[in-house]
Amino acid sequence: MRFSIEVNGRVRTVMVKRPTASLRHHLLVDVDGQQHKVDVRRLGTGRLSIIRLNGMPTSHEVAVVATGRRAQFDVQLREGVFQAVVDSRRAVRQVREEDVSGRRDVVAPMSGRIVRVMVADGDEVVEQQDLVVVEAMKMENVLKAPKAGRIKKVPIREGMTVEVGQTLVSFE
Repeated sequence: MRFSIEVNGRVRTVMVKRPTASLRHHLLVDVDGQQHKVDVRRLGTGRLSIIRLNGMPTSHEVAVVATGRRAQFDVQLREGVFQAVVDSRRAVRQVREEDVSGRRDVVAPMSGRIVRVMVADGDEVVEQQDLVVVEAMKMENVLKAPKAGRIKKVPIREGMTVEVGQTLVSFE
C-alpha cells in the first residue's frame, strides 16, 4: 500500500508492505526511502503500539483522533500532538484553505495520571503551548496545544486517573 501523508505541513511518501514470511503484525514501512521494520498492534479504538525493530529499537504508543475534516487526524505521541492529512492532494489543499479555528480536543494518548494542568477554562493559548502533563508507565508526557485558540473546557484535575481517548482539554 502506498500513500502520501502530510504531517504539520511536511508531505512524506509512505509505503507499507507485509513480508510473506513474517508474523501478521510485522510490517516493512518505507518513509521517503528510509525503510523500517515495525511491529504494530491495535490497543483499542484509535490506539496503536508501534515498535521499531531495526536499528535502535524504539517503542511508541499512538492515539489517532479524527478531527472531523476529511482525511485529517490528530496523532498524539509522547512528544505532542501532530496534525496529519492522509492521501488526497485535494484534502491537503482544502485543510490549508479552511479556517482552522474550529473545535479540537486533546485526548489522553494512553492511560495514566494527571500530574499537572497548565491551562484553565477561557485561557488563550498559542500553538504547541504546554497544556497537561500525564504520567504513564513511569514517564511524564507533556501534551501541547495543536493550534492557537481559546480553551473551552478542562474537565480534568491534578491527581486524576484518565483512560486512553478521554478528553483532557477542549478548544473553541
